[in-house]
Amino acid sequence: MKKFWLAAVSAAIAAPVLAQSGAPLEGRVVKLESEMRAVQRKVFPGGSGQMIEPQIAPSTPPVTPEGVPATSAIADVSARVTSLEQQMATMTGQIEQAQYRLRQLEEQFAAYRKATDARLTAPIAAAAPASEADVVVPTAPKPAASASKPAARPAADAPVDVAGVDKPDTGDAAEDAYLYGYRLWAAKKYAAAEAQLKRVVADFPKHRRASWAQNLLGRAYLDDGKPSLASIAFYDNYKKYPDGERAPDSLFYLGSALVKLKKPADACKVYGELTDVYGATISATMKADIAKARAAAKCA
Repeated sequence: MKKFWLAAVSAAIAAPVLAQSGAPLEGRVVKLESEMRAVQRKVFPGGSGQMIEPQIAPSTPPVTPEGVPATSAIADVSARVTSLEQQMATMTGQIEQAQYRLRQLEEQFAAYRKATDARLTAPIAAAAPASEADVVVPTAPKPAASASKPAARPAADAPVDVAGVDKPDTGDAAEDAYLYGYRLWAAKKYAAAEAQLKRVVADFPKHRRASWAQNLLGRAYLDDGKPSLASIAFYDNYKKYPDGERAPDSLFYLGSALVKLKKPADACKVYGELTDVYGATISATMKADIAKARAAAKCA
């Protein structure tokens, strides 16, 4: 019976003692033996019926030295993992909010571009006929042609005048094609320049000179007395190559074409678009030209 009680009490006491893994093994064994003797004297007081006070007092918690963690390594790791999980949740929420705001900005920009296209296309479509040839210009009546000699009409495929304009040869096909169109325009051979510049845009749409050629095509139309076709060419350059080097110039000359078409209010909208989209990148000279153009068009 004595052995049975001794084993039971030993098992009850040993469990919490073994959990104290921080103490040295020898010290833990000595402490356990002392506690066992005290329990024996208290449970079996030697037949006298008197209780013997234990030799040991309840142990006081050890003072943790400075720099030693107050908790176990597992508890520390668990706390750190919990903290990382909370930080990850916070970062995930911030990323989702940023993505939502980005989607909103993209949708707003798409709506803005769509509205801008509609606003700029409407006056151009209303002002531009199918071709400049559709514009009826009143002329003085001409004497009737002799029946024996019908009036001669130029052939549709008649060659254009390119005399005196040399073709460049730099080794860059796109550059040479654009420079040739520029030389034709500078020589005021507008029909030849228009045909050449159209070929540049068609043959080299990804080249940086495509924006230049499309803009110069509009200027050739404008100088050739074809403001309707010029307005279409300028708008196409802005729409197809908004990041092109001549996109701001095309918007500016689009305003000039609309003024020639008696559309000053629409020209003012174009000047406003030019300032809104490219105001931070255009030169001081162009800003001054825009101010003059707005004054001439009597923009508000």
